[in-house]
Amino acid sequence: MPLRIGNRVFAPGVPLTVVTVVLLPLLLGLGRWQVARMHEKQALFAAFEAGDDTTLDLSFAPGSARYQHVAAIGRYDSDHQFLLDNLTHQGRAGYHVLTPLVIDEARTVLVDRGWIALGAQRAVLPDVPVATDERSIAGRLNELPRAGIELRNERVASDAPWPRVVSYPKLAELEQALGRPLYPGIVQLDTGQPDGFVREWRPSTFPPERHLGYAVTWFTLAATLLAIYAVVGLRRGGDAKGVR
Repeated sequence: MPLRIGNRVFAPGVPLTVVTVVLLPLLLGLGRWQVARMHEKQALFAAFEAGDDTTLDLSFAPGSARYQHVAAIGRYDSDHQFLLDNLTHQGRAGYHVLTPLVIDEARTVLVDRGWIALGAQRAVLPDVPVATDERSIAGRLNELPRAGIELRNERVASDAPWPRVVSYPKLAELEQALGRPLYPGIVQLDTGQPDGFVREWRPSTFPPERHLGYAVTWFTLAATLLAIYAVVGLRRGGDAKGVR
């Protein structure tokens, strides 16, 4: 039944009502989802900042939280290094250098020594030597980078030369290539530590502000849809005759 408001009648019609009923919950749901993602990213960035509060000995702190600052003593295995492909810095293509740090016979952790630029020819790999004397390293725990969309499972070639180029590998694949178990995570080497490359560590994800912007966009579209529904549905009294 049309709703009379002064000399006008609110009678939007069936097609416009159906479109509004379908689209409005969708737009509001997308907005709420982006707000939830914003809170998740705020927690992630807070954890990144909190990771510097204390430094744990990696040898005695298995399963530490992501971004926890840790220290370890061991020897780099310079003969078996990985070059993580498809990673950029300031728009330039390059690799992240993953070097195994052997703590003892049973414990090895991969140390991300930072980003190095791709050479003039992809076939010529960058030189990433490192001394194998015992040392103490410090850094931040993180996870191996993951592709946004995993199109196919690229396995680590067992016969490739070292350093071995890999693209979004699984930890189990790196363990198989090295022939020994690895700590479940990598250590991003502190910027003050020697034998590193470009290191500008931060959470590899959208900042919370980006999700807030998306949420505002979806909520604005929802408000616009409601405004269109109200304006189009509000007719002069004479124009609403015969509306069901």
